[in-house]
Amino acid sequence: MANTKKILLEHINVPGIETYEVYRQKGGYTGVEKALKKLTPDEVVEEVKKSGVRGRGGAGFPMGMKWSFLAKPEGVPRYLVCNADESEPGTFKDHYLMKCLPHLLIEGMIISSYALGANKSFIYVRGELMYVIRILEKAIEEAKAAGFLGKNILGTGYDLELVVQPGGGAYICGEETALLESLEGKRGNPRNKPPFPAVKGLYQCPTVVNNVESIATVSWIVNNGGEEYAKIGVGRSTGTKLISASGHIRKPGVYEIELGLPVDEFLNSDEYCGGIRDGHHLKAVVAGGSSVPILPAHLFMKTANGEGRLMSYESLSEGGFATGTMLGSGGFIAMDETTCIVRNTWNFSRFYHHESCGQCSPCREGTGWMEKVLHRIEHGHGNMRDIDLLVDVAKKIEGNTICPLGDAAAWPIASAIRHFRDEFEWHVTNPGAASKPGAVYQHLNEMSV
Repeated sequence: MANTKKILLEHINVPGIETYEVYRQKGGYTGVEKALKKLTPDEVVEEVKKSGVRGRGGAGFPMGMKWSFLAKPEGVPRYLVCNADESEPGTFKDHYLMKCLPHLLIEGMIISSYALGANKSFIYVRGELMYVIRILEKAIEEAKAAGFLGKNILGTGYDLELVVQPGGGAYICGEETALLESLEGKRGNPRNKPPFPAVKGLYQCPTVVNNVESIATVSWIVNNGGEEYAKIGVGRSTGTKLISASGHIRKPGVYEIELGLPVDEFLNSDEYCGGIRDGHHLKAVVAGGSSVPILPAHLFMKTANGEGRLMSYESLSEGGFATGTMLGSGGFIAMDETTCIVRNTWNFSRFYHHESCGQCSPCREGTGWMEKVLHRIEHGHGNMRDIDLLVDVAKKIEGNTICPLGDAAAWPIASAIRHFRDEFEWHVTNPGAASKPGAVYQHLNEMSV
């Protein structure tokens, strides 16, 4: 599957591609021209449905189906909101897209807004990325000057105002309803659902929230057809996917893969990650950002049936959480044998405790308990009961919160104990040694002999 067809990153290395002039020379905004002049909004929605493209923010819900749920009451405005918050640890591909290809996102926003009947749309960017916000604002001005934004776009009678809104840097605002609350100027707490944003979203009006990568695919789908897009990929995992690859690999970075690429090829080929760093071997992988279950190398490389896994929604999840994981946002973190799973899990738990909005007691209290217990184990003060306590607390959190942050905090801990329980027990039985630098590495080497 080498030489993946590039849909998003085809022109990423073209000098000046971030400017309107160069982007236009490379075929930019032809999707807007086709959509507004040759297709009705419903026909654009139908092409996206045909493509089978799934939301690239983590949930993987079919994008066209989500669009078709949008309520269309007369006399009520509709909104499109781009979720560019991207706060998931290990995920940085939307940042890369906005920085290098801002016009690709803007073109997708125009087409998508037209399809949804939205005349004002928003790009909500995490507040730490102020320089990216400036890049987007400049690109919007360029597109407006060229007649692709504002009043009566291309003489079609369609109007669109596009606004870039900085966020406050809160992880919780990556959840779509918390994002909408923040966009309205309120504290970013998730809303109870139903009603869903498609019925009552921004300012209590019908709203679609999609992530950067999802919206960026729309111009290619309009230009080439949904059926052509569906031919790429495998099964219900159609198209390409951006993967943020990091950790103990030789070539960290953002890669566009065709869904269905063998895991082994992605990890070890020179076209992608280039293999684990010299002199080491793969121990574990977090495949879709810090919120998905961690898998040991032997389960990540193979399915429960002993076959090689594929980089797809279905293959990675095969076996459920017992032996599988999730593609999620594509935040691929590879860990070699030097990694202390206990310390890594504690680090994740610190993050989720800090980022919990505190609205739901299972998450507010449970994330704190898990962090404290993991701190105790990692620093030589734990006991065997603590390990089962962590599993029990994770179960109490999972499925009992308004938004998925509670699940995101529970899944990594439950899976780490499921697959690496012996490492947690070693921390308990060797309290003095476990807290010393290099002790776990030495122990793991002895175990592998």
